[in-house]
Amino acid sequence: MFRDIVLDLCDLYTRKAAPAERIVSIDELTSIQPRTRTAKTKPAQVGLVPVHLEHEYERKGALNLFAAFDIQSGEVIARTHRRKRQKEFITLLEEIEQQTPSAVKTIHVVCDNISIHKGKLTRQWVKRHPRFQMHYTPVHCSWMNQVEQWFSILKRKRLAAPNFMDLSDLAIKISKFIEQWNLNAHPFNWTVASFEKIIEKIDQRLALMA
Repeated sequence: MFRDIVLDLCDLYTRKAAPAERIVSIDELTSIQPRTRTAKTKPAQVGLVPVHLEHEYERKGALNLFAAFDIQSGEVIARTHRRKRQKEFITLLEEIEQQTPSAVKTIHVVCDNISIHKGKLTRQWVKRHPRFQMHYTPVHCSWMNQVEQWFSILKRKRLAAPNFMDLSDLAIKISKFIEQWNLNAHPFNWTVASFEKIIEKIDQRLALMA
Protein backbone atom coordinates (compact mmCIF):
# COMPACT_ATOMS: atom_id res chain seq x y z
CA MET A 1 0.00 0.00 0.00
CA PHE A 2 2.72 2.48 0.99
CA ARG A 3 4.64 1.69 -2.19
CA ASP A 4 1.54 2.25 -4.33
CA ILE A 5 0.86 5.62 -2.71
CA VAL A 6 4.45 6.76 -3.27
CA LEU A 7 4.33 5.70 -6.92
CA ASP A 8 1.03 7.53 -7.39
CA LEU A 9 2.50 10.75 -5.97
CA CYS A 10 5.64 10.30 -8.05
CA ASP A 11 3.50 10.10 -11.17
CA LEU A 12 1.55 13.23 -10.26
CA TYR A 13 4.63 15.26 -9.37
CA THR A 14 6.99 14.30 -12.18
CA ARG A 15 4.98 13.65 -15.34
CA LYS A 16 3.81 16.37 -17.69
CA ALA A 17 0.17 17.00 -16.83
CA ALA A 18 -2.41 17.01 -19.61
CA PRO A 19 -4.03 20.35 -20.52
CA ALA A 20 -7.29 19.11 -19.00
CA GLU A 21 -5.67 18.36 -15.62
CA ARG A 22 -4.88 20.48 -12.60
CA ILE A 23 -2.85 19.23 -9.63
CA VAL A 24 -2.99 21.02 -6.27
CA SER A 25 -1.35 20.24 -2.96
CA ILE A 26 -3.44 21.20 0.08
CA ASP A 27 -2.85 21.49 3.81
CA GLU A 28 -3.36 23.79 6.79
CA LEU A 29 -0.90 25.92 8.73
CA THR A 30 -2.54 26.02 12.13
CA SER A 31 -2.56 28.30 15.18
CA ILE A 32 -0.85 31.33 13.61
CA GLN A 33 -0.81 33.98 16.34
CA PRO A 34 -0.50 37.78 15.92
CA ARG A 35 1.76 37.97 19.01
CA THR A 36 1.39 41.72 19.43
CA ARG A 37 4.51 42.92 21.27
CA THR A 38 4.08 44.90 24.48
CA ALA A 39 6.75 47.38 23.32
CA LYS A 40 7.66 48.75 19.90
CA THR A 41 10.35 47.05 17.88
CA LYS A 42 13.56 49.09 17.79
CA PRO A 43 15.34 49.14 14.40
CA ALA A 44 18.97 48.21 13.92
CA GLN A 45 21.50 51.01 14.36
CA VAL A 46 24.94 51.86 13.09
CA GLY A 47 27.58 49.99 15.04
CA LEU A 48 26.10 46.53 14.64
CA VAL A 49 23.30 47.12 17.13
CA PRO A 50 20.72 44.52 16.07
CA VAL A 51 16.98 44.89 15.78
CA HIS A 52 15.44 44.74 19.25
CA LEU A 53 12.20 42.74 19.31
CA GLU A 54 10.33 42.75 22.60
CA HIS A 55 10.01 39.15 23.80
CA GLU A 56 6.74 39.68 25.67
CA TYR A 57 3.55 39.70 23.64
CA GLU A 58 -0.22 39.73 24.02
CA ARG A 59 -2.32 36.72 23.09
CA LYS A 60 -5.11 37.66 20.68
CA GLY A 61 -6.27 34.33 19.36
CA ALA A 62 -5.03 32.47 16.31
CA LEU A 63 -5.79 31.82 12.66
CA ASN A 64 -5.62 28.69 10.54
CA LEU A 65 -4.39 29.07 6.98
CA PHE A 66 -5.98 26.72 4.45
CA ALA A 67 -3.79 26.74 1.33
CA ALA A 68 -3.62 25.03 -2.04
CA PHE A 69 -0.36 25.03 -4.02
CA ASP A 70 -0.71 24.46 -7.78
CA ILE A 71 2.28 22.23 -8.55
CA GLN A 72 2.28 23.19 -12.25
CA SER A 73 2.29 26.98 -11.88
CA GLY A 74 3.23 27.56 -8.25
CA GLU A 75 0.08 29.67 -7.75
CA VAL A 76 -1.38 29.63 -4.25
CA ILE A 77 -5.08 29.78 -3.38
CA ALA A 78 -5.68 30.31 0.32
CA ARG A 79 -8.12 31.39 3.02
CA THR A 80 -7.73 32.09 6.73
CA HIS A 81 -10.27 30.90 9.29
CA ARG A 82 -10.60 30.93 13.05
CA ARG A 83 -11.61 27.28 13.07
CA LYS A 84 -10.33 24.15 11.37
CA ARG A 85 -13.22 21.95 10.27
CA GLN A 86 -14.55 20.20 7.21
CA LYS A 87 -16.67 23.30 6.57
CA GLU A 88 -13.59 25.51 6.17
CA PHE A 89 -11.78 22.88 4.10
CA ILE A 90 -14.75 22.66 1.74
CA THR A 91 -14.69 26.45 1.39
CA LEU A 92 -11.16 26.12 -0.04
CA LEU A 93 -12.26 23.33 -2.39
CA GLU A 94 -15.08 25.59 -3.61
CA GLU A 95 -12.58 28.37 -4.23
CA ILE A 96 -10.45 26.00 -6.32
CA GLU A 97 -13.56 24.89 -8.20
CA GLN A 98 -14.48 28.47 -9.04
CA GLN A 99 -10.97 29.44 -10.12
CA THR A 100 -10.42 26.40 -12.34
CA PRO A 101 -11.57 26.78 -15.98
CA SER A 102 -14.28 24.40 -17.18
CA ALA A 103 -11.82 23.05 -19.78
CA VAL A 104 -10.01 21.35 -16.91
CA LYS A 105 -11.80 18.04 -16.46
CA THR A 106 -9.76 16.58 -13.59
CA ILE A 107 -8.50 18.36 -10.45
CA HIS A 108 -6.08 16.15 -8.54
CA VAL A 109 -5.91 17.07 -4.84
CA VAL A 110 -2.95 15.89 -2.75
CA CYS A 111 -3.52 16.09 1.01
CA ASP A 112 -2.88 14.15 4.19
CA ASN A 113 -5.18 11.77 6.07
CA ILE A 114 -6.63 13.99 8.80
CA SER A 115 -10.36 13.79 9.40
CA ILE A 116 -11.34 17.09 7.78
CA HIS A 117 -9.90 15.83 4.48
CA LYS A 118 -11.76 12.51 4.61
CA GLY A 119 -14.84 13.22 6.72
CA LYS A 120 -18.44 12.64 5.72
CA LEU A 121 -19.12 16.23 4.62
CA THR A 122 -15.94 16.34 2.55
CA ARG A 123 -16.70 12.99 0.90
CA GLN A 124 -20.21 14.16 0.04
CA TRP A 125 -18.86 17.36 -1.48
CA VAL A 126 -16.27 15.50 -3.57
CA LYS A 127 -18.96 13.09 -4.78
CA ARG A 128 -21.01 16.06 -6.04
CA HIS A 129 -17.96 17.47 -7.83
CA PRO A 130 -16.61 14.64 -10.01
CA ARG A 131 -13.73 16.74 -11.34
CA PHE A 132 -12.00 16.30 -7.98
CA GLN A 133 -9.82 13.25 -7.38
CA MET A 134 -8.30 12.89 -3.91
CA HIS A 135 -4.78 11.54 -3.37
CA TYR A 136 -3.69 11.00 0.24
CA THR A 137 -0.07 11.05 1.36
CA PRO A 138 1.22 8.20 3.55
CA VAL A 139 0.89 8.63 7.31
CA HIS A 140 3.78 10.61 8.85
CA CYS A 141 4.99 11.74 5.41
CA SER A 142 3.93 15.37 5.35
CA TRP A 143 7.10 16.22 3.42
CA MET A 144 5.49 14.54 0.37
CA ASN A 145 2.92 17.35 0.32
CA GLN A 146 4.37 20.17 -1.78
CA VAL A 147 2.41 22.91 -0.03
CA GLU A 148 4.59 22.21 3.02
CA GLN A 149 7.53 23.63 1.06
CA TRP A 150 5.55 26.79 0.44
CA PHE A 151 4.56 26.99 4.12
CA SER A 152 8.26 26.96 5.02
CA ILE A 153 8.82 29.96 2.74
CA LEU A 154 5.88 31.83 4.26
CA LYS A 155 7.10 31.14 7.80
CA ARG A 156 10.65 32.18 6.99
CA LYS A 157 9.78 35.36 5.09
CA ARG A 158 6.67 36.60 6.90
CA LEU A 159 6.12 34.78 10.18
CA ALA A 160 9.63 34.33 11.59
CA ALA A 161 9.16 37.18 14.09
CA PRO A 162 5.39 37.70 14.34
CA ASN A 163 4.26 41.10 15.58
CA PHE A 164 0.82 41.95 14.21
CA MET A 165 -1.77 44.33 15.63
CA ASP A 166 -4.54 41.74 15.76
CA LEU A 167 -6.07 38.83 13.84
CA SER A 168 -7.38 41.15 11.12
CA ASP A 169 -3.92 42.64 10.57
CA LEU A 170 -2.41 39.15 10.50
CA ALA A 171 -4.93 37.97 7.90
CA ILE A 172 -4.29 41.04 5.72
CA LYS A 173 -0.50 40.60 5.85
CA ILE A 174 -0.75 36.89 4.96
CA SER A 175 -3.08 37.74 2.08
CA LYS A 176 -0.65 40.40 0.87
CA PHE A 177 2.23 37.92 0.95
CA ILE A 178 0.21 35.44 -1.13
CA GLU A 179 -0.69 38.18 -3.60
CA GLN A 180 2.97 39.09 -4.00
CA TRP A 181 3.99 35.44 -4.29
CA ASN A 182 1.48 34.83 -7.07
CA LEU A 183 2.91 37.70 -9.11
CA ASN A 184 6.11 35.65 -9.50
CA ALA A 185 4.83 32.18 -8.67
CA HIS A 186 6.98 29.21 -9.60
CA PRO A 187 6.67 25.44 -9.18
CA PHE A 188 9.05 23.29 -7.15
CA ASN A 189 11.30 20.84 -8.95
CA TRP A 190 10.47 17.30 -7.84
CA THR A 191 12.29 14.51 -9.67
CA VAL A 192 11.81 10.79 -10.16
CA ALA A 193 15.20 10.24 -8.49
CA SER A 194 13.84 11.46 -5.14
CA PHE A 195 11.07 8.87 -5.21
CA GLU A 196 13.37 6.12 -6.50
CA LYS A 197 15.39 6.40 -3.28
CA ILE A 198 12.21 5.87 -1.24
CA ILE A 199 11.14 2.89 -3.35
CA GLU A 200 14.63 1.38 -3.02
CA LYS A 201 14.41 1.54 0.78
CA ILE A 202 10.93 -0.03 0.69
CA ASP A 203 12.16 -2.88 -1.51
CA GLN A 204 15.16 -3.46 0.76
CA ARG A 205 12.92 -3.69 3.83
CA LEU A 206 10.51 -6.07 2.07
CA ALA A 207 13.44 -8.25 1.04
CA LEU A 208 14.56 -8.52 4.68
CA MET A 209 11.05 -9.47 5.76
CA ALA A 210 10.71 -12.17 3.08
